[in-house]
Amino acid sequence: MNTKFNAVIVGLVLSASAHAQIRYPETRKSDHQDTYHGLSVADPYRWLEDDRSEETGQWVKRQNEVTNAYLATIPYRGQLVERLEQVYNYPRYSAPFESGGWYYFYKNDGLQNQSVLYRQKEINGQAEVVLDPNGLSADGTTGLKQFSLSKDGKFAAYALSKGGSDWMDIFLMDMNTKKTLTDKLEWVKVSGIAWQGNGFYYSRYPKPEGSALAAVNENHQVWYHKIGTSQAEDKLVFEDKAHPQRFNTVYTLEDENYAFLVISDRGKGLDGNAIYYKKKGEKEFTPVVAEIGNSSYSIFHNVGDKFYVSTNDQAPNYKVMTYATASKQWTELIPGQPEPLQSVNAAGGKLFASYMKDVATRVYVYDLNGKRESEVRLPGVGTAGGFGGKAKDKSVFYSFTSFTFPSTIYRYDIATGRSELFRRPEVDFNPDDFETRQVFYNSKDGTRIPMFITYKKGLELNSANPTLLYGYGGFNVSLNPGFSPLLIPFLEQGGVYAQANLRGGAEYGEAWHEQGMKLKKQNVFDDFIAAGEYLIAHKYCDSEHLALRGGSNGGLLVGAVINQRPDLAKVAIPQVGVMDMLRFQKFTIGWNWIADYGSSDNAEEFKALYAYSPLHNIKSGVNYPATLITTADHDDRVVPAHSFKYAAELQAKAGSSSENPLLIRIDTNSGHGASNTRKAIEQTADIYGFILWNMGVKALK
Repeated sequence: MNTKFNAVIVGLVLSASAHAQIRYPETRKSDHQDTYHGLSVADPYRWLEDDRSEETGQWVKRQNEVTNAYLATIPYRGQLVERLEQVYNYPRYSAPFESGGWYYFYKNDGLQNQSVLYRQKEINGQAEVVLDPNGLSADGTTGLKQFSLSKDGKFAAYALSKGGSDWMDIFLMDMNTKKTLTDKLEWVKVSGIAWQGNGFYYSRYPKPEGSALAAVNENHQVWYHKIGTSQAEDKLVFEDKAHPQRFNTVYTLEDENYAFLVISDRGKGLDGNAIYYKKKGEKEFTPVVAEIGNSSYSIFHNVGDKFYVSTNDQAPNYKVMTYATASKQWTELIPGQPEPLQSVNAAGGKLFASYMKDVATRVYVYDLNGKRESEVRLPGVGTAGGFGGKAKDKSVFYSFTSFTFPSTIYRYDIATGRSELFRRPEVDFNPDDFETRQVFYNSKDGTRIPMFITYKKGLELNSANPTLLYGYGGFNVSLNPGFSPLLIPFLEQGGVYAQANLRGGAEYGEAWHEQGMKLKKQNVFDDFIAAGEYLIAHKYCDSEHLALRGGSNGGLLVGAVINQRPDLAKVAIPQVGVMDMLRFQKFTIGWNWIADYGSSDNAEEFKALYAYSPLHNIKSGVNYPATLITTADHDDRVVPAHSFKYAAELQAKAGSSSENPLLIRIDTNSGHGASNTRKAIEQTADIYGFILWNMGVKALK
């Protein structure tokens, strides 16, 4: 980010206590009011929702000038960037996958903005570049989001995204020549690439009216594209104009004999899906499950006309069943377990089922009749993923990681049941210098919550360690143990990283998820508050050395918690957060979140949303934590208007009363996540610098 600033505009003066007396940009207020169930609610910054207006653009410019000026005064900002580059600069590989006689894999040399796709004839042979997205844009923000090969491996369809947007364009490549064809498909979102015959299925929206980055997305359509034709010639396969806020996607399996249509309607608050199939050559889809309810179904394998299905129908932790198309008979194959089933894959005539026990992965091997044969011995307590393959494969690849264990790839021999190391990364740090503990603490209502705590060995519990508490708590998403090289510089400064597994996630199955949804969302905030209180009570830190961080739904979490407990932490980092809980469904695919949050259109749910909405519960005269809000101009998932309005309200109500800075960092040409490596490093350096500086750290160790 640019560290130059206009001193006259900014008026920034550092005090001896390292706090900044900041003159925030004035934000125009309107008299806009909305009425919800008889209650009038002011929305004075509604104009900031227009991401294309000149006034919004000028507001963004002024806010970034203030923020950049503040960050420029942190003396070790450059040191943090340098150390982050050092620890991030190592080759990172994906597990390989085979198609058409080639093994394909992704690799990033270290500091490349985007990973490069390679292929090689032998598993350890000479690799050649297939697609390098780093040269597709001047700033390296065009990313390769999908790559899908035809069954014979002769053609590939690949999807590119620009500037971090969720919108994708699909292109085709001849794999014999590696030349890109003239085919180009636009306005693709929430889509796979499902090959069948001489083309593939994909999903798209009609071209949006107004802002492509903010306009609501409706009428999701499934199309079929034939190789070598224009998008105008594509065949419309499925749409449902009567239900414009449904997702409609199609996928195929290894033999491509069936196309599976999945329909979900989370805009109506339903958490499940319907699923249909169409055999190759048939014109119509036939239902497996015709109606959408609160049960989910995923067909992941087939043997002829018998489908293998994972579902939570009458099994909240998921089970595996088979469905026979001829008889329409369901048969239970692997019953539901006390631990939630995270994924199940078929390869080499076996089923690989991954379960989660106290947030750690356990993997079991079953035969195709559902008999458990063995357990995959993993390197330790952590997270494993992969195990996909083809019916005739003799081995599968998987990765394993934990907080101090960089993601490592293993090859599992199906016949012997043994794993061998395939590729281990070399990172510039000594994992033996650090340790991770898993603890359990009680939330406000007595619920037992797990949390991982990572730090340098020999840590002194003196209440003065810079501590970063991270949480999410929603959408059935688990926060599993995982390695991030970007965490190392914080730990090296004596920092403590705590990751709390809050309700609303998937750590203990659907019941855990439901305890953090809709009218029970306050449980998530209580769990996070209790995590901070645990760290303070056990002397990892005190409130002056605690930072709260979360992104997206986690940004909402941080915003809600500092409204409810502004005294809990010294620093708050709400990133790309859902901050306006009354209008989130009005933008892009925000309606998709109603299943988790509820909707302001419902009187009872409105009451709950209004009670915790970060934007609507900021109080005047409160000493809020030092707050660095982050968002980006191309975030079309949680539109930046959420953060814009929240920052304006926070500065207006607490800017003069808070002893701490209340800033917003708005990245350009980036999206819901950093759009390239450089932006990820710069943002991380700014966040760590902001945290440490506001905790009184004058210099790095």
